[in-house]
Amino acid sequence: MTEFGGPALPQQRKLVTAIPGPGSLERFDRKKAYVADGVGTTLPVFVVAAGGGVIVDVDGNSLIDLGSGIAVTTVGNAAEKVVERASAQLAAFTHTCFMVTPYDGYVDVAQKLAELTPGDHAKKSALFNSGAEAVENAVKIARVATGKDAVVVFDHAYHGRTNLTMAMTAKNMPYKHGFGPFAGEVYRAPMSYPLRDGLSGAEAAARAIDVIEKQVGATNLSCVVIEPIQGEGGFVVPAPGFLPAIAEWCAKNDVLFVADEIQAGFCRAGSWFAVDEEGVVPDLITTAKGIAGGLPLAAVTGRADIMDAVHGGGLGGTYGGNPVACAAALGAIEEMETHDLAGRAREIGTLMQTRLDALKDAHPVIAEVRGRGAMMAIELTQPGTLEPDAERTARVAAYCHSQGVVVLTCGTWGNVFRFLPPLSISDELLQEAFDVVAEAFSATA
Repeated sequence: MTEFGGPALPQQRKLVTAIPGPGSLERFDRKKAYVADGVGTTLPVFVVAAGGGVIVDVDGNSLIDLGSGIAVTTVGNAAEKVVERASAQLAAFTHTCFMVTPYDGYVDVAQKLAELTPGDHAKKSALFNSGAEAVENAVKIARVATGKDAVVVFDHAYHGRTNLTMAMTAKNMPYKHGFGPFAGEVYRAPMSYPLRDGLSGAEAAARAIDVIEKQVGATNLSCVVIEPIQGEGGFVVPAPGFLPAIAEWCAKNDVLFVADEIQAGFCRAGSWFAVDEEGVVPDLITTAKGIAGGLPLAAVTGRADIMDAVHGGGLGGTYGGNPVACAAALGAIEEMETHDLAGRAREIGTLMQTRLDALKDAHPVIAEVRGRGAMMAIELTQPGTLEPDAERTARVAAYCHSQGVVVLTCGTWGNVFRFLPPLSISDELLQEAFDVVAEAFSATA
């Protein structure tokens, strides 16, 4: 694979101080003084450079990145085409507001989304700043297009931190606790979770549809919103057949099928979009995170007639589709196309699957290895049971951090490791990272 993915940093793990080092600790004290405590951090190292598969902190430590800023820097940090295009746009103009005086970049991104997203029907897009905004606007569009109010989401879902998307998110702490009351007409159906329910995709879909029909009713339901691979909820991959069955039910009942591809999309799961794996074509699809190489951009893309159901001026926002972010997105997409990053994600997935399967064989605390492409996870439970082991998860994570490997946890019970390396990472660096993960399990046994 051609090397790409950011500044020419040495691609190595190097520890020159304890993690965090004195420079980071000093800055963390400053953070405590000036940044609200509600803004937490996973690992208090202050970054000065990043690229390829590493993050370099103020103390000179070089850490291996298995998080990609939560699936954002898919093409690597400061990828060449992202920097090139964003810099040129920055020098031209930074903002006019597309709703006041439009510009080509916004339309260019919308055209690429029409080409790349599933389905050969006519499509249109609206651009926003964050994943939560995209999800909220997808619901707005669905309600207008169908004339119905209710929304169905799923157990373990994560959709954002706005009032409506908090209602759509399943996990209370830290995302919802104390922030209610939440928006109404949001209903929750059971997710296909093969480790915990033992159901086939068809069986799990029938169970979910039964709940939807009994508790909501198709005549009241505007849309079903689902992550094809759940993110914060634990990288739950539904059993084969679940998504197609839900999409088929939606099509038969005048309910829009909305795929939340904010974490799984843009090559992360080994295809351009995770729904591609089973040939599901959503009515609406939400994207963000990996779309723009680290700059804030999000989109709702959907069938042109559905997108056009909203009255003029009903969609938008001051910064939505910012010209610099749009330029970065075009650069990120160019990197994905040039380097076949969907293929690279599959290669990374094969490597991670091999290492994680070996870990599972050696450590009974690992109940399951799951995921797809460069979006893999392991769930930790008390051996021989499905009782979540969040305490062991925390100790393994702390060990990895101390040894210079950035890992992220997730899951409804906080007992899942999610592995999201940038697709610019080398095989050698990945192998070293999983050597450390293996050491962490042995050291915390």
